[in-house]
Amino acid sequence: MNSPSTDDGPSELQYERVLLKLSGEALLGGEREFGIDENVLRAYAEEVRKAVELGAEVAIVIGGGNIFRGVENAMEGMTRAHADYMGMLATMINGMALQDAFEQVDLVTRLQSSIKMEEIAEPFIRRRAIRHLEKGRVVIFGAGTGNPYFTTDTAAALRGLEIDADVILKGTRVDGVFTADPEEDDTAERFLRIHGQEVIQRNLQVMDMTALTLCQESEMPLIVFNMGKAGNLSRLLTGETVGTRVHWDETKTAERVPA
Repeated sequence: MNSPSTDDGPSELQYERVLLKLSGEALLGGEREFGIDENVLRAYAEEVRKAVELGAEVAIVIGGGNIFRGVENAMEGMTRAHADYMGMLATMINGMALQDAFEQVDLVTRLQSSIKMEEIAEPFIRRRAIRHLEKGRVVIFGAGTGNPYFTTDTAAALRGLEIDADVILKGTRVDGVFTADPEEDDTAERFLRIHGQEVIQRNLQVMDMTALTLCQESEMPLIVFNMGKAGNLSRLLTGETVGTRVHWDETKTAERVPA
């Protein structure tokens, strides 16, 4: 895929096809307990639009925690499988919200679901998803893997591998992977890069074990970055050092941000 030219010359993409994992909680914004903040939707739409203009093929997996919070009190005693299916429906609500926000900034999108919902989404079909990406459409994957007991992190790893993504990008509200939770520990240091096994050993909560295992088996790189900072996604795609790269190269040691 060729990158479009700009006034300053062609933009060289480090990653051409990416799977972007977004948490449902991020859609809350700063003040809501549940629901969707339209300002966050607009900001995400602008970030993805800029990425597409650079020539990137973007697929997205979105969580459902912001919707799920609204029904948590009613779930006490509910079976895990039933609750997980409710969570899958929550991701579809977020997927539809993202789709509308993207289309308002003139992005062509397709929403695919792991559970049949013909009136609102296409079924997930791997070859069709890849064809959409090749045509410059943003593909949003909803309903997780379609199976209970699997998180949307696992869905992101699975879909990233299925569409032959160059990298999985996990957009969060912090600047990467830290030695501790930076929102609770002011002394936490950020890693520039870290091996996936060290992530597991340190229990750094980057992704769940199933997702990390899928990435490890296929040596799929993962970059954790702050999606809330304007321009971060585009800078990352063009090779700037943004966030933390989780890799599987045994020859490289962990590297932290210099003091």
